[in-house]
Amino acid sequence: MKERIASVGLRAERGGGMSDIDRGALIRRGLLLNYATIGYNTVEAVVSLIAGMLAGSVALLGFGIDSVIEVTASGAAQWRLRSDAEPVRREQVERISLRLIGACFLGLAAYVTIDAGKSLWLQERPNRTIVGVVILALSVFVMPLLARAKRDVADKMQSGALRAEAKQTSLCAYLSFIALAGVALNATFGWWWADPVAALAMVPIIVVEGIAGLRAKVDDCC
Repeated sequence: MKERIASVGLRAERGGGMSDIDRGALIRRGLLLNYATIGYNTVEAVVSLIAGMLAGSVALLGFGIDSVIEVTASGAAQWRLRSDAEPVRREQVERISLRLIGACFLGLAAYVTIDAGKSLWLQERPNRTIVGVVILALSVFVMPLLARAKRDVADKMQSGALRAEAKQTSLCAYLSFIALAGVALNATFGWWWADPVAALAMVPIIVVEGIAGLRAKVDDCC
């Protein structure tokens, strides 16, 4: 028994103060948080895309597509967590997933820029959508909580890929707030231009994340 305790202590010392048992608990927690993110973002994407198409809202459509990308990012984080025991494979998973997600973000930025620009030029007025307001308001509350919990797991595991995925969850919260402002102003005051302007406000944030993903600078993990 004493030898086993000593062995665990030695592993903890080599692993930066974390035992195999603690690391296993962090992996399980990370997986559960990602399951929750995937489930919520799937609902979020479906509702946002349907509401956006029915209302003709560029901000809601852009947010819905971002939710699909967030599901992809959470799936990549699942892959990363499940490959934790294999350092070489883990690094390959991080690099490939970050590049794929980066390309998706840049595609989203292009779509939002073109569609929002067209809406402003043609003065296309989106319809009021209460459903859109509700899903965005809910996301403003839910996503920061998930992001904070996932960032804690990433920091304790010293994983650059998991930090990036937690950052993308935070990005989802920022985008939901921006989109909510545009959709709510249109629904409340009839300011049709607020929706495409809010969508365009998302573009710089999306582009920065896309470029970071394509560069795929993967931090060393412990």
